[in-house]
Amino acid sequence: MSRTLLHIDASARLQESTSRALSAQIVERLNAETVVRRDLSEALPQISETWINANFTPADQRTDAQRETLALSDSLVEELKAADTIVIGLPVYNFSVPASLKAWIDLTARAGLTFEYSENGPRGLLQDKRVVIAFASGGTALGSDIDFASGYITQIMGFYGITDVEIIAADRMAIDPQATLALAQEAIQKLAA
Repeated sequence: MSRTLLHIDASARLQESTSRALSAQIVERLNAETVVRRDLSEALPQISETWINANFTPADQRTDAQRETLALSDSLVEELKAADTIVIGLPVYNFSVPASLKAWIDLTARAGLTFEYSENGPRGLLQDKRVVIAFASGGTALGSDIDFASGYITQIMGFYGITDVEIIAADRMAIDPQATLALAQEAIQKLAA
């Protein structure tokens, strides 16, 4: 059983969202001691020149304004670092991840915190974590040539050092929702807690 689980939902839909419903079922199945919830339906800020300048200023040299600029990002990184398991509700928007999830990624991809540069290239700093993704789409099949979401989120997790990534797919919701949901729910029941 996971001690601390970070539950991230990226769907803009608060009602009748397949990715939200599936991610909630996954969280229930995994039965963590502590669940931290991060709902991205309220858009996160985009990174800006001010943010980049603050991020690249050594921590001990940052002004109060720079620390304030990075406060949300610092909080998001701490949630990620504290979690043993991360569950992500991932709806596919226009073949890729929602802008809110991309903003979360931009705010958590921090050199020295979630990854570092080495002679052999970037190295993730968040090893020994598990990610379970609730992938939902109308017709973009998981792993197909037009699926730019699952490979991207798997790559980002690997960039952070997380290689234990499982995907539960409901990827034909506009075509055969009942069969698609049945397969996804069957996969959830097979998840090891």
